[in-house]
Amino acid sequence: QVQVVESGGGLVQPGGSLRLSCAASGITLNDHVVGWFRQAPGKEREGVSCISRSDSDSYYPSSLKGRFTISRDHGKNLVYLEMNSLKPEDTAVYYCGAVIASMCVDYPEFFDYWGQGTQVTVSS
Repeated sequence: QVQVVESGGGLVQPGGSLRLSCAASGITLNDHVVGWFRQAPGKEREGVSCISRSDSDSYYPSSLKGRFTISRDHGKNLVYLEMNSLKPEDTAVYYCGAVIASMCVDYPEFFDYWGQGTQVTVSS
């Protein structure tokens, strides 16, 4: 049985920071490409970031590059998404996905396993 769990979301003021974590059971994230996606009300799920198994391949939309950073803790089998300079338009449910693949892909259809999502709300 595979479970993927995101954590770290919450309410933060504009300009603030959050670090999201992705953990899994039944699979080893170290052996998977891991992507972060988000979905705001009335919007399609969009790619936020992705990291390859070797950490040699990554993805960020140009609008988020410089604010969001994806990383792995191989020892803890975790993947993080550090979000800085948060804006109200970053408000969304953030999802972690995993797939066995050779490199990052920014399409949610590519990923096999998903967490339940964690809510990020940016508001004053």
